Amino acid sequence: MSEPGALRMRVDRLVREVAKFGVVGGVGVLVNLAVFNLVRHVTELPVVRAGIIATVVAILFNYVGFRYFTYRDRDKSGRTKELVLFLLFSLVGLVIENGVLYTATYGFGWDTPLQSNFFKFFGIGVATLFRFWSYRTWVFRTLPAKEAVQAAESFLEQAPRQATRKQPDRV
Repeated sequence: MSEPGALRMRVDRLVREVAKFGVVGGVGVLVNLAVFNLVRHVTELPVVRAGIIATVVAILFNYVGFRYFTYRDRDKSGRTKELVLFLLFSLVGLVIENGVLYTATYGFGWDTPLQSNFFKFFGIGVATLFRFWSYRTWVFRTLPAKEAVQAAESFLEQAPRQATRKQPDRV
């Protein structure tokens, strides 16, 4: 395959991955904000605790979505390791996301429902950048590229054919 063709395939795969990540993440954001607002309106919990509860629910939702939709074609051999890494990186994302909310609420006193939702959403956005990088790099690792496997298989198929070609007679 030509170099531009291989590059185009890699870009196409990345675009599909980002789109699938966006679908799961977008629904996860809706879950996160819905739980956040529900907890804020139904309980007397402080804003950051409500944010943490919402983030945990969204993390659970997102794991299922990422494993069975976005990264369903990725290596599934080490599920325990995958889940531990997912939870570890999700915890870092939780700290980033709710750290933004904490800073806005307690650092600047911005704690109206509109402000809380804005900074919750903004924190989700910042944490998503970290999560995308960490999940694709460390958690849902790629299997060997199909092109590499196909090239190796075709090479192995051609090797016996070349060996059976008529060889010069030996004297």
